Amino acid sequence: MRTTVPQSQAQEITAGLRPNPVLSWDALFIPIFSPGNFSENFVNNVQQFDIGVGYLIERGRKRQARLQAARDATAVTKSQLYDFERTLTFNVAQQFVNALLAKSNFEFAQQDLASFQETVNISEERYKAGDISEGDLLKIKIQLLQFQTDLASARIARAQALGTLRQLIGFQAVPANYDVAGELVFQPLNAGREDLQAKALTQRPDLKAAQQGVTAAGSQVALAKANGKQDLDTAFTFSHVSGASSGSVSFSIPLAIFNKNQGEIARTRFALTQAQLDERAAEETVVTDVSNAYDATKTNQQIVELYQSGYLNQAQQSRDISDYAYRRGAATLLDLLDAERSYRSTQLAYRQSLATYMLSLEQLREAVGSRTLP
Repeated sequence: MRTTVPQSQAQEITAGLRPNPVLSWDALFIPIFSPGNFSENFVNNVQQFDIGVGYLIERGRKRQARLQAARDATAVTKSQLYDFERTLTFNVAQQFVNALLAKSNFEFAQQDLASFQETVNISEERYKAGDISEGDLLKIKIQLLQFQTDLASARIARAQALGTLRQLIGFQAVPANYDVAGELVFQPLNAGREDLQAKALTQRPDLKAAQQGVTAAGSQVALAKANGKQDLDTAFTFSHVSGASSGSVSFSIPLAIFNKNQGEIARTRFALTQAQLDERAAEETVVTDVSNAYDATKTNQQIVELYQSGYLNQAQQSRDISDYAYRRGAATLLDLLDAERSYRSTQLAYRQSLATYMLSLEQLREAVGSRTLP
């Protein structure tokens, strides 16, 4: 995409070029079929020689109009490049959050497996001491399979997330065994909807491209009008005829009776109207994108705050209490497994909610067109 900018800049060079002068010459009355007439006297007194230089004078400031149209097109191309970079940045950031989520789930699966492995070890000791039945011990060992499966699934998800992220940033940009730094964090959004919409209206590159498209369309209208002006063709010719030398100057210009480039002028005017409508549509799209992303971010923020308000601690305490009671024979195996499942599902749901909130922040950054949000 970046190569489109120098391509457009090269078109500016083409637009600024002036017409080339025209060199012409001729020799008349050559005695090809009477070679005996070739002599110095015949060449000097009978033959005719002409040599001239012509130049086309562009009227209506065509060159300036072409150059301005090309420059406006380059401005649009640059904004389109920035918009492409905005989208690519969002895709990378989105996949980075997915990689953080996969990493967090993998680490949690490791911790959960290690914790439950201790419960299995304690249960084996209790079984040997005759404190629990063999059936309860088998149920606990079978439950261990779920934790081991979760760890394997988390490992695969982590590897796939890192592979997709590496594809976006470039396989050669990072080593094969790279990892992401950081963790899922909650940073509340403090900005207001109107402030973000106002910021987006000044920074979104796709909106800038639409606005510059109106300017570029206006330049095309000016160029079409300039092309409707007829150019003046001038020439100076030196002639040698019958022993005499002379010079002549000629001018020619088409009469703009039928073709005044009126069709192209009408087309570019309608194209200007289309560009103005596109600008209005782009502005409405920007406002809608920011509004939708803002609502999603605020909703996801409320969900994360719900978990942090006490549900996480309650799930942790419930599991710790059940584990403590089970190890001392004061709780049943079903109580322990139920508390373990509740804790696990709550932790995974919290991590997913946190990742969803971070993804909605990235969506809001893309909608605003800025990586910096209050």
